Amino acid sequence: MCDEQTEKDNEEFARNGGQLNRRDFSKLSAAAIAALMFPTAALGSGDHGFETLGSDDIVESDVDVPMADGNSDCYFVRPAKGKHPGVLMWPDIKGLRPAFKAMGKRLARAGYAVLVVNQFYRDAKAPVVGPGADYRDPDTRAFLRGMARKLTQDASMSDARDYIAFLDKQKVVDTSKKLGTAGYCMGGPLIMRTAAAAPERVGAAASFHTSSLVRDTPDSPHLLIPKSPAHVLHAIAENDDKRAPEAKNVLAAAYKAAGTPAEIEVYEGTLHGWCPPDSRVYNEKQAEKAWARLLALFQTALD
Repeated sequence: MCDEQTEKDNEEFARNGGQLNRRDFSKLSAAAIAALMFPTAALGSGDHGFETLGSDDIVESDVDVPMADGNSDCYFVRPAKGKHPGVLMWPDIKGLRPAFKAMGKRLARAGYAVLVVNQFYRDAKAPVVGPGADYRDPDTRAFLRGMARKLTQDASMSDARDYIAFLDKQKVVDTSKKLGTAGYCMGGPLIMRTAAAAPERVGAAASFHTSSLVRDTPDSPHLLIPKSPAHVLHAIAENDDKRAPEAKNVLAAAYKAAGTPAEIEVYEGTLHGWCPPDSRVYNEKQAEKAWARLLALFQTALD
C-alpha cells in the first residue's frame, strides 16, 4: 500500500526532473485515459495484438451490488453481445474513478465482462476523493487509510464472494469459464484474497505495484497461495523491490511449492503507482507492457 516512503521516492523523482508540472500532468492524464478508451487508434495496431471491440460494441453502467455490509456502487462494462469471462478489478487506494473506468472499458473491449468496484462502499460512494486529491496531503492520506483499514482479510474475502456472485448472475458472464481478478496498489492483497475466497471460480489473478504481499503477520497474503490454483501475475515496481528485495523470492518459492503458475517481474525504472494513467508517476511504456502481460494471463487462464 502507499506510504510515506513511497511518497518520498515520488518526490525525489519529481525533484530530479522526472515529473511534469500540475498543468501538463493534467493534460497527460486526460490523453492517457483517452488512449485507454480507444487503444486501437492510440496504439496503432490494436491492443497489443489482441482483438478489440469498437466503442459501439460494449455496454457500460453504474450498478449497485448487494453486499453483506450494504450496497457497493460499482462500474460494470461488458461486450454488447455474447457471453464472456468475468473480471473483478480492485482499484488502488484512491478508489473507483475515471481512470479505472477507462481501464475497465479497455479490458471489456478485449472481450471481458468487467466489474470495477468501490472497495470503500462502507464509508462513501465513488469517487471517494475529488480529481485534485493528493495522497501527499496528510488529511487525504488519513481519510483513505482509515477506510482501507476496514478491509480486513475476512471483510475483503466476504466482499469478493459477493462481487463474484453478482458477476455470475449476469447473462453476459460465461460461467463455464473461470473468472479473472486484477488489483493495483492496495488491490494486490485483495486479488490474492479473492482467489482464495473462491478457488473454484477464480482462474487468474494479477497485481500491479503492490508492496504488501509478504508480511510478518498471520494474515499475510502470501500465506493464502496454497488455497488457490489460479494462475498469477505480480508486476512489481522497482522502488518497492528495492525496499523489500526478498519478497519476490518468498512469493516465487510459495508458488513453486503449491505448483501454481506464476509470473513475477520487477519492472525496470518504475515507481509505486506507475500503471493508472492519472498517476503522478505513470510510466506509459511499462504500463503498456504490464497491460499486455495481463491480457496474456487472461487469455491463457480464462479463455
